Amino acid sequence: MQYKVLEKDKISGFLDYLASKHNLMAPVSEDESFSQFKRVYQASEINLNYTNTVIPPKNYFFPPAENLFSFSAENGGIEIKESRQAENMVIFGLRPCDINGMSMLDPVFNGNFPDSYYGPKRERTILIGLSCQEVMPTCFCKSFGTDPTDGSGADLMLTGLENCFLVEILTDKGAGLLENAGGFFSDESVDKAISEKKLLRDKLAGAFLREPDLSGVKEILDKNFEHPYWEELAAKCIGCGICTFVCPTCHCFNMIDTSRPDATGSRYRCHDSCMFPGFTKMAGGHNPRPTRVERVRNRFMHKLKYHLDRYNLDGCSGCGRCIAKCPVNIDISQIITHIREVVKDD
Repeated sequence: MQYKVLEKDKISGFLDYLASKHNLMAPVSEDESFSQFKRVYQASEINLNYTNTVIPPKNYFFPPAENLFSFSAENGGIEIKESRQAENMVIFGLRPCDINGMSMLDPVFNGNFPDSYYGPKRERTILIGLSCQEVMPTCFCKSFGTDPTDGSGADLMLTGLENCFLVEILTDKGAGLLENAGGFFSDESVDKAISEKKLLRDKLAGAFLREPDLSGVKEILDKNFEHPYWEELAAKCIGCGICTFVCPTCHCFNMIDTSRPDATGSRYRCHDSCMFPGFTKMAGGHNPRPTRVERVRNRFMHKLKYHLDRYNLDGCSGCGRCIAKCPVNIDISQIITHIREVVKDD
């Protein structure tokens, strides 16, 4: 790993440079409490002090609605035109939980059956992380093996310190991005900046209000598929699905075909939710998850067991979005504790 230092008075120049050379996506404030990733054209649009966006940046690779191909009836047959769009892109300002979330999605879409839409977008994108400066009350990324300054999975990682940003060059893609931007960076005071980052990391590590213990949770779930706890939890859930739509690792989708009178149409892949009764309903009318009990159980089994079984990775990044947005205050960090205390005892 290589390190550089970026003085704080040069960050705007660096971001303006990126915006002039690349399709730059970065966090933009919509109001005092709401930020989202958007295409930016100058540094002044970017909020460097945001906590976290409501909608995760996974949407750049797995859009809420994606046109896969169009079709038309021509010359007695069907002509298909694929709609793949994968432009070079730089995403700046990713928090560690979202970087970790993308690492959890990668084996899903780039595994044994590579997705020809997701993969090219990821390959043509450079990820620049930005360390957190505070821990929100709903955050619990520490429990899933990361921390608010961890750049694992990014190409570059920036950490804001008192007078500068420490820049960690983590991949060849990250190094390539900086090749023509050398005027913004220096090697001076790198050791001091590394020490300052360690102090920040230690400070943030002690600021978590939620630190659920994951030890043994998967093994408990292995033996408690039919536990009555799922009924208790489902009684509180209203099945709105907001937890799945704000999650950086959820990837349920549906295919929708549109057709027009002129014998043309398109196929779209759209976000769906395993919390909806129609998600698992089959053509013959059978539904293997007919009640909310099965759907709630599936969601938490997926986060804490199934993803781990299949990919040897957790299915949750600890970002806390689902906790913040759930209208009935279902809290996955508390559920982890309940599984260890309530379910285990039975």
